[in-house]
Amino acid sequence: MPFATLNGIQIHYREDGDPAGAPVMFLNSLGTDMRLWDPILAHLPEGLRLIRADMRGHGQTEVPPAPYAMGQLVKDAEALLDHLNVKDALVVGLSIGGMVAQGLAVKRLDLVRALVLSNTAAKIGSPKMWDDRIDTAATKGLTALSEATMTRWFSRDFRIRPELAQWRALFEATPPTGYAGCAAAIKGTDFYTPTSGLRLPTLGIAGSEDGSTPPDLVRETVELIPGARMELLRRVGHLPCVEKPVEYAQLLSNFMKETGHV
Repeated sequence: MPFATLNGIQIHYREDGDPAGAPVMFLNSLGTDMRLWDPILAHLPEGLRLIRADMRGHGQTEVPPAPYAMGQLVKDAEALLDHLNVKDALVVGLSIGGMVAQGLAVKRLDLVRALVLSNTAAKIGSPKMWDDRIDTAATKGLTALSEATMTRWFSRDFRIRPELAQWRALFEATPPTGYAGCAAAIKGTDFYTPTSGLRLPTLGIAGSEDGSTPPDLVRETVELIPGARMELLRRVGHLPCVEKPVEYAQLLSNFMKETGHV
């Protein structure tokens, strides 16, 4: 999997599917990496150019000193698309990835023809909540945040399944500096006004048991964009692409057909 030096750091990215196909960029959540999307890839339509990258401070991408600004994360995504000569991508962002997607669409509409805002919002949490998590990550590591995070991330059904262990391990392996850096970016972001100015096809996806971005919060953001619609997946939490990959991929596939992306 290739690396590119972009926006001052080494970014780890991957392309799958058809290099000449319609581009789809996936942006992952805090405390995961590009493997977040593995469960859905086999269920997507053929003929797509599937682009993924590890976010700044996550996975195999470089971990610069914290804190990070949301503008840096947006510029990372922008620089990768420019590096790959991509225009008119469908951008799928989950949680902080959805915030980056909003910022990217506001900044570079030439790069984004449609948005999927999954389990995300224009503003997530309170400054004190993020300060507490940043402090815990710095002083005790991510294992101290792991149990509460798994409860917010996954439904009761999923938390008794053996697969939970791999997602807990992925979270706990996230560099504390990378987690703290991106948490600071979320803390400093309020996209209500810029997102309300967007005019492009948008699909929102929420999970009924999401403890991080509950359905009402997702809906509030999706409704800022005229013509956008939202789908609610039942009995899933913050990472529905993990819990119900077939159903999640079907929502994406239907949206791609609606918007002429496939």
